[in-house]
Amino acid sequence: MRRRAPVTAPRVYLRKVRGSDRGEIIDLARAGRALHDPWISPPRTPHAFRLYLKRTQRDDHEGLLVCLQQTHEIAGVINLNNIVRGSFLSASLGYYAAARLAGQGYMAEGLNLVKDYAFGELGLHRIEANIQPDNSRSINLVRRCGFEREGASRAFLFIDGAWRDHERWAFVDRRSTLTNVTVSRRVGRP
Repeated sequence: MRRRAPVTAPRVYLRKVRGSDRGEIIDLARAGRALHDPWISPPRTPHAFRLYLKRTQRDDHEGLLVCLQQTHEIAGVINLNNIVRGSFLSASLGYYAAARLAGQGYMAEGLNLVKDYAFGELGLHRIEANIQPDNSRSINLVRRCGFEREGASRAFLFIDGAWRDHERWAFVDRRSTLTNVTVSRRVGRP
């Protein structure tokens, strides 16, 4: 069973990625190569997009698009990966912006919507972003959205042909008042 779509903000809204987004996402990824490399490798081919779309259809992954309210153009992509239920209630975060719209605050608005969605609709307690130390734009984004730096992980992810060190940033829903009964109900939730 798939979950409903997230809420909106004044300038952006979130929606789930779908097959018809293939061309726009591939174009966005190709146009943003200078912005994204070596931090992330978004889908730049039809085959890579098919694999990504298949992953978004699993219960442990959410592929969300940050779209502009007025034009419906995709301003960025935010993924909740490795969603774990049970007593962990956590996910890892990945994202990238459309290069021509970067630096205008759209991703910060989108990330705040994703936090609301993750802690509300999905019932998570924690989301984590692992960021390469030299990626100052990404670090500034999560910092602006209230994430806290927790530490560092050496050789954490294999990106662009090499194992890369990462800083670990997290946002914990401190409003959460989960009981053991609530946690056990969420274990089986898709």
